[in-house]
Amino acid sequence: MSRIPPHRWLAALPALLILVGAPFANRVHRLVLGLPFLLLWIVGCVLLTSAVMALVGSLDDQREGDERDPHESGGGSDRR
Repeated sequence: MSRIPPHRWLAALPALLILVGAPFANRVHRLVLGLPFLLLWIVGCVLLTSAVMALVGSLDDQREGDERDPHESGGGSDRR
């Protein structure tokens, strides 16, 4: 079984923010941009999830490119 690359642990960050932060955000009774703070917290976590997953995907692509042998042909080429 292969090891999990360290950058993939970033994917746990948004989940932890929702699970741990939501009870604390629920104690704030302010409106921010017309939204209850808890709703804004959850929307922010969802947006952060998208950004983190894009970052993890980019780092995966970089790592996959680094692990490929430059002399190995990749089967098909996208060049025309």
